[in-house]
Amino acid sequence: MNTRLDDILHKYEDLTVMLADPEVTSDPKRYTKISKEFSDIEPLAEKAAHYVKLEQQLKDNQELMADADCDAELKGIAQEEILDLKKAMVACNEELTLLLLPKDPNDHRNIILEVRAGTGGDEAALFAADLFRMYSRYAEIKGFKIEILSSNGTGIGGYKEVVAQITGKGVFSTFKFESGTHRVQRVPSTESAGRIHTSACTVAVLPEAKEVDINIRTEDLRIDVYRASGAGGQHVNKTESAVRLTHLPTGTVVICQDQASQHKNKAQAMKVLQARILDKEQQAAHAERAEVRTDRVGSGDRSERIRTYNYPQGRITDHRINLTLYKLDQILGGEMNELIQALQAHHQAELLTAQQG
Repeated sequence: MNTRLDDILHKYEDLTVMLADPEVTSDPKRYTKISKEFSDIEPLAEKAAHYVKLEQQLKDNQELMADADCDAELKGIAQEEILDLKKAMVACNEELTLLLLPKDPNDHRNIILEVRAGTGGDEAALFAADLFRMYSRYAEIKGFKIEILSSNGTGIGGYKEVVAQITGKGVFSTFKFESGTHRVQRVPSTESAGRIHTSACTVAVLPEAKEVDINIRTEDLRIDVYRASGAGGQHVNKTESAVRLTHLPTGTVVICQDQASQHKNKAQAMKVLQARILDKEQQAAHAERAEVRTDRVGSGDRSERIRTYNYPQGRITDHRINLTLYKLDQILGGEMNELIQALQAHHQAELLTAQQG
C-alpha cells in the first residue's frame, strides 16, 4: 500500500507542477487533459496524504512510548493517541481501498435516458411518465440539468417513449444501475372492480458519446424528414421538421420531432444515435469479458427485471440486491438517494470481492 500511495502523491505533485507550467497553460488541449487527470487523482491524493500523516503521527507516538526518559504522564497521553490513530488509520485505509477500486470510464459522462412503455397498454404508458417524473425530480435534487430530446405521448398524460439528456458531474455513475425492466403493480383508475394490474416499462441509461468515440460516416446514414405528429394547428405538423436518422450498418433508428426546427431535431437525433451505437459497442465488449457479471450490479441485460413498484403496499423492491423499501411515494417524488446509494455500495462490494478473489 505504501509504495502505491507514494506513486499517487508523486503523480499528484507532478501534475500540480505541470498545471503551473506556461507551456501547458498555453496549450488548451494539453491543459484540459492534465486538468482532467488532476481532478481525477485529487481526492485520492488528499486521502493518501492524510494516511501518510496519520502513519507518521503513530510512529512518533510509538517512539515516545519507547523512550525510557519520557515521563509517565506523557506516555499515558501517547498511548491514548496511539489507540485513536490506529482507529483513524483503519477508517482511512477502508476509504482508500474504495478510491483505488477500478473506475468505470463512463462514470464522468452525461447520459441519454430512455424510458419506454412495455406490456400493459395505457397503464404502462402512465407508469413510464411516473418513472420519467421520478428521474427528472431526482436530477433536479442532484443539481443536474435535464432536457427532453424526443417524446411520444399518449394524450392522457402517459409516454409510449421519452428520451432525455441529463448533464452534470458524475451523472452516469449516479444513474447507471437504472437500466432494465421496471414493473408496476397497482389498480388503474379505470378499474371499477379494484383489481391490481401488472405492467412494465424499460429504462436504458446510455453514456453520452463524443465525436471522438463514434465517427458516423455520411454514407452510412439515411436522413428522412417529414411532418411531425401533434395537436392540430401547432407548428409541429405544419412543416417538415421531424427527422428520422437510420444508421445503415447497425439498423439503429432515431426519431426526433419535439423541436420546431429541423436543424435542432437533427442535432438531437444525432446525440441519441451516437449514444445508442456507443452503448451497443460497449455492451458487446462487456459480453466478451468473462468477468461481465462481477463488475456490475445484475447482469446488465436490458430485459432483466430489476425493480417492482407495488402501489397498494407502498413498496419498492430492487430484485438485484434484495432491497425492499416502504417509501414508494417519496422515491417516486425524486428522493432516490437511499436506493441509489444501496446499489452503489453493493457494486463496490462486488468489486472488492472480485479484487480479493
